[in-house]
Amino acid sequence: MGFYNLNPQSIRELQSPDSGERLSRDGGNLAAVVRNLSKQTQNRRERILEYMKMIVPGLDDVKAKTLGPKETLEFEEKSITTGRSRKFFAANMSDGTLRALGVLAALFQSAHAHDLMPPVAVEEPEMALHPAAAGVLFDALLEASFSRQVLVTSHSPDLLDRPNIPPESILAVLNQNGRTVIAPIEPGEREALSHQLRTVGELLRIDQLRPDLEKVPKYGNLQLPLFTEK
Repeated sequence: MGFYNLNPQSIRELQSPDSGERLSRDGGNLAAVVRNLSKQTQNRRERILEYMKMIVPGLDDVKAKTLGPKETLEFEEKSITTGRSRKFFAANMSDGTLRALGVLAALFQSAHAHDLMPPVAVEEPEMALHPAAAGVLFDALLEASFSRQVLVTSHSPDLLDRPNIPPESILAVLNQNGRTVIAPIEPGEREALSHQLRTVGELLRIDQLRPDLEKVPKYGNLQLPLFTEK
């Protein structure tokens, strides 16, 4: 399983080469993952690039670049006015661009040369992205979910402002008396989504995306003791 809280600063830094078979939690080996995709799973690399071109206008290519004993990412962009190509290292790219590439790599990476990784969880994939780009990223999340389990935490109405999100795919989170409650959303909200009267994003904006407390098991105190006596 892969759990990701991507850090643009870790992606910008020169990275030590590794196998690139699995993206690290903060994205600190993203260059190696891009290189590995280029060698072994070209179709997934091309799919990532297609999404990146929609997120970053003018982008032509992204590839791993070796700099002495380290490596980084090299972005090639084509000027709309002159038609000339310009190359930039990861150190010169925005947080949103680096995070978007990291999210896509997490979604389409392979655990082995011919396998997709099972569950992938990404924290706030839309962070630092333009709202329109968040829509593109949602399409990537949806596509990846057809071949693996995808879990996403988000506070963004823009990411969730889609009429076709199944109500059963949404879990709401609530802090209740110091206890974190996670459950399917309340029946009224599920019905509104089923009939496309509201989107998940609209419910989030008006603070109506709440867990159905009837679905929460009544286990009492879930805090386990840190130490036990023999």
